[in-house]
Amino acid sequence: MNDSTLAWRFDNRYVQLPEVLFVRERPTPVRQPKLVIFNDGLSQSLGLGRPSGSGQESLAQQLAGNELPPGADPIAQAYAGHQFGHFNMLGDGRAVVLGEHCCPDGTRVDIQLKGSGRTPFSRRGDGRAALGPMLREYVVSEAMHALRIPSTRSLAVTLTGEQIYREEVLAGAVLTRIASSHLRVGTFEYAAARRDAAALRALVAFAIERHYPECAQAQEPALALLRAVISRQVRLIVEWMRVGFIHGVMNTDNMSISGETIDYGPCAFLDVYDPETVFSSIDHGGRYAFGNQPVIAQWNLARFAESLLTLLHDDADEALRMAETEIKAFTGQFEETWLSMMRGKLGLPGEEPEDRQLVDDWLGWMRDLEVDYTNQFRELCQGLLPADRLAADPRLAAWYARWQERRARADEAGRDRALADMRQANPAYIARNHQVETALAAAVQRHDLQPLHRLLRVLAHPYDEREGLEEYAQPAPATPVPYQTFCGT
Repeated sequence: MNDSTLAWRFDNRYVQLPEVLFVRERPTPVRQPKLVIFNDGLSQSLGLGRPSGSGQESLAQQLAGNELPPGADPIAQAYAGHQFGHFNMLGDGRAVVLGEHCCPDGTRVDIQLKGSGRTPFSRRGDGRAALGPMLREYVVSEAMHALRIPSTRSLAVTLTGEQIYREEVLAGAVLTRIASSHLRVGTFEYAAARRDAAALRALVAFAIERHYPECAQAQEPALALLRAVISRQVRLIVEWMRVGFIHGVMNTDNMSISGETIDYGPCAFLDVYDPETVFSSIDHGGRYAFGNQPVIAQWNLARFAESLLTLLHDDADEALRMAETEIKAFTGQFEETWLSMMRGKLGLPGEEPEDRQLVDDWLGWMRDLEVDYTNQFRELCQGLLPADRLAADPRLAAWYARWQERRARADEAGRDRALADMRQANPAYIARNHQVETALAAAVQRHDLQPLHRLLRVLAHPYDEREGLEEYAQPAPATPVPYQTFCGT
């Protein structure tokens, strides 16, 4: 690799699908690109390397969209989406996929520029993005990856040298997003809504090849794909619940069929435990509240199943029955996977019938006492709660005695393993909302990236408690105005 380019290895297969699924669209050039942050570790793992010296300027030109990397074939993807339950035909209105990069380990990823300008799907939008929201996605997506939760990644954020207009004048920026693909539930809804059988069959074949090759030999590949997507979504949502993550806008166009977290708009993490928590400024009815996420995932998967009906069976009634059977199975899969996860969070060896009640009582106590979700689990990882706290809280003391009795029924080795697993299930550090906002304010308002880099270093090792980082484990100070997040568009 010379010093002026990344080691791109594009092999673009999405553009071989029916053209109704995308439009070829180059990024709109910007005035003065300048690299703000670059993810060296991710770049190395992708086999891209990093330019040095004079190559920095060329890198900024590529990651802002002014120059196309060799082998790129940029497209804006078409898709539909149920947005807060209402169906719309959509598409990439401010992003283009440059192409599919082949990694050294044989996997392939989409390279997408977000905030790269208008496309035919932009409607009334300007196609641009602001620096703050792009840095926010960088931080939170990298935090999710470090928490071992499937997620898109962020390679870079690049200033455009231009201003964009929202409620105020903001600095424009482009995010370079890495995803295993950008196939969404809404992508399949789009083909189904158009009654385009050829496009739908091509999408199913592409999804199986890209993400679920084991389904290719199934007697009913579309049904096998549906089952596989349901299974991955179950595991993903359970992982969100494990760390207190709230996606904020679980529209079907924001649900990747690969099982990755995608589209970090008004997302946030719980401080105080309350299943009804909503941070998004646009979620007025609480549709995407923390505790609703499993139900919404099942609802979204039902829309995915509907889009596949014509491929499930030639008889419409039989196809519907098959789809309903799979969607109903979500509930049992989720409950089983969630309870297993909660056993891990509580350090419970093996399985016992009383475990569900023990979990429910613990969460009920946390909700009623309005305790911090992350810190309370982390405190329990120590194995011993302070005697003065137990004496002051009979309800907690009674639960704690039951918890100790439950753990004592396992042998010492089993208890030790469960406690070690518990520490790996309960992070010491999450991307706490006030810490993220503080770091973003310094970067955007004062051009000071040090708080951002320090936060990223902390979040890179979320399960390792370290001296001197106590402030990053502290909940947000109480304020009269509830914290809100915004979609950034």
